[in-house]
Amino acid sequence: MTITPPALSVFETLESEVRSYCRGWPAVFDRAQGSRLTDEDGGSYLDFFAGAGSLNYGHNNPVLKRALIDYLERDGITHGLDMATTAKRSFLETFQNAILRPRDLPYKVMFPGPTGTNAVEAALKLARKVKGREAIVSFTNAFHGMSLGSLAVTGNAFKRAGAGIPLVHGTPMPFDNYLDGQVPDFLWFERLLEDSGSGLNHPAAVIVETVQGEGGINVARPEWLRALADLCRRRDMLLIVDDIQMGCGRTGAFFSFEEAGITPDIVTLSKSISGYGLPMSLCLFKPELDVWGPGEHNGTFRGNNPAFVTATAALDAYWSDGGTQRQTEARGEQVEQALLTVCDENSADGAHYRGRGLVWGLEFPDKARATKVCRRAFELGLLLETSGPDSEVVKLLPPLTVTREELDEGLRTLARAVHETA
Repeated sequence: MTITPPALSVFETLESEVRSYCRGWPAVFDRAQGSRLTDEDGGSYLDFFAGAGSLNYGHNNPVLKRALIDYLERDGITHGLDMATTAKRSFLETFQNAILRPRDLPYKVMFPGPTGTNAVEAALKLARKVKGREAIVSFTNAFHGMSLGSLAVTGNAFKRAGAGIPLVHGTPMPFDNYLDGQVPDFLWFERLLEDSGSGLNHPAAVIVETVQGEGGINVARPEWLRALADLCRRRDMLLIVDDIQMGCGRTGAFFSFEEAGITPDIVTLSKSISGYGLPMSLCLFKPELDVWGPGEHNGTFRGNNPAFVTATAALDAYWSDGGTQRQTEARGEQVEQALLTVCDENSADGAHYRGRGLVWGLEFPDKARATKVCRRAFELGLLLETSGPDSEVVKLLPPLTVTREELDEGLRTLARAVHETA
């Protein structure tokens, strides 16, 4: 029988059974700075999860915190629906000048609501409106959110079952290497599109993650993404890239699709776009797709002005000179070398790894092993989470601002946790 510590009893008694992350980290956290959290008893934890990718710049980043405090102290607008405000204008101008214009991206910017699934719902709704069709193609092991439209294009059976109703108008196709390279890319997809007897309605759009974070750190090759973009262009389907977890520099470049050299029709962003962990999401789309009528899609909390302030500060501080991308790529090489060593030392266990930038996964044939590794890592002061349909992958998602020394410390702790759970 598990005995609940007194400090956690109120959560056990009053909070819903739906809670998840806290079950793997049985502590009451009180403070955080940079790459570390501190619990109420003074225990310190190195954070290699970063708010599921919402804290790319670390906890309470001092540059962003200063901008936020200054804004609040002068009584800047906090809640503004979609009113024009100085904070929103500053964000839009900075986003255009620091991100869109240098990449020659023509996107219009939509604020669909506070979180990622709001951006996905808006993207799907817009694609259907533009094309006049209802079908959307997604991919095996995809994750796009927990509201009904997003769940319909999500692969995880457990999460889909929570909808309680049939999830329709979405069709999955094999993600890159899903069939272990035995079938040419998109052969099945193309055949269905060509065959009037296939039962596949002509899709309005295809939605894809360049790296499937929740699905098991499955990395799409640049050539696969280019072939997908070409297929969408030839078959009159919009290409939606869900960059909610992998955007804002997680893979190196600001947008995770930059390496492939493609320009999606629609892009969704959330998580680290605010920079500070504040709720904020964006739906970006080519200007010719902006067919919305005023108020046709809205939401009370789509104007989180403090998030605009910290987002602007993050863009100014981290995306003006290319330094963030270079550092992320260097830290990624550090992680890869450490995981290579871990896998070599645990070759008898069949350990293998995959990833890009600062998102990595470590997998074992024994699917229960990842949970054991994460549990032991927590006991050693390192926060990790699992990923994949069976929680079979140890997921590494440290802040982009993690120091080389902190990264080395965390990777040593991970290696120890792997060794001690062998």
